[in-house]
Amino acid sequence: MWWVYAIGSAAFAALTSILAKIGIENVNSNLATAIRTIVVLVLAWGMVFLTGSLSGIKEISGKSWLFLIFSGLATGLSWLCYYHAIQIGDVSKVVPIDKLSVVLTIVLAFIIFHETVSWKSVLGCILISAGTLLMVMK
Repeated sequence: MWWVYAIGSAAFAALTSILAKIGIENVNSNLATAIRTIVVLVLAWGMVFLTGSLSGIKEISGKSWLFLIFSGLATGLSWLCYYHAIQIGDVSKVVPIDKLSVVLTIVLAFIIFHETVSWKSVLGCILISAGTLLMVMK
């Protein structure tokens, strides 16, 4: 069932890029990111309350808090960079470069979690990298 959510993630990410490019016109990219973040915050907490998940907050370990905070910081920095990039560049060029995160994630998962990397994953990373290069070349 995870793949249904993964496809949803990809579809919504695509919409995010297009809607953001339209919405960011004549708006400071940092302000646009802050507005987007408020919407995400309201949506996320709405889901917590809707699903009755708030009681689980007491069970979160210190380590989990620390890494969730770091993850949030990384997300925020990613969004700030992304919004500025799509404001000053072509969204059709920014998005492929942004998606190099797939390659970086696989490399980091191998290094940090010692996840198995098959020849198919290596080939996929090479193709993603080559495809990105082709899409952004003039």
